[in-house]
Amino acid sequence: MAHHKDAIKRIKQNEKRRTKNRHYRSRMRNQIKKVRAAVEAGDHAAAMDQLRTAQSVIARVVSKGVIHKNAAARRISRLNKAVKALA
Repeated sequence: MAHHKDAIKRIKQNEKRRTKNRHYRSRMRNQIKKVRAAVEAGDHAAAMDQLRTAQSVIARVVSKGVIHKNAAARRISRLNKAVKALA
């Protein structure tokens, strides 16, 4: 256990950031799963709609600093490729 005031504060900050990051990351992953499910179902319109939402969520996660911008670009690119394969 931390004994210094600044170490105690740092532990509190880390815990708060961890919970926020988990929230954003799980939201992003759930949205990606929705896109993949729509692609597997073969529903192009639903996949496009979910893709738009996924792109927004992923961009938000990047702005919060949860994932790297290149990782986000890779995820969006792969989702886009999967949706375009339907058409």
